[in-house]
Amino acid sequence: MKYLVLIAVIFAVLWFTRTNRRAQGSAQPNRRAAPPPPQDMVECPVCHVHLPRADALPGPAGQLYCCAEHVRRGA
Repeated sequence: MKYLVLIAVIFAVLWFTRTNRRAQGSAQPNRRAAPPPPQDMVECPVCHVHLPRADALPGPAGQLYCCAEHVRRGA
């Protein structure tokens, strides 16, 4: 009889821990970071590489270049 009670207690503990883990897991939603918004892309007139407008360097004629060397070469 005492072994039957011991088995019942073990099953009760296992059941409680499993349901407790499931409840904690569902309380914390799986949140992923939102992707960044798309950026404007521009093309360097010298080498024709596309790059984000934020990374481009302005030239004297208002064109956008990928590096300082191409600004000098394009001017």
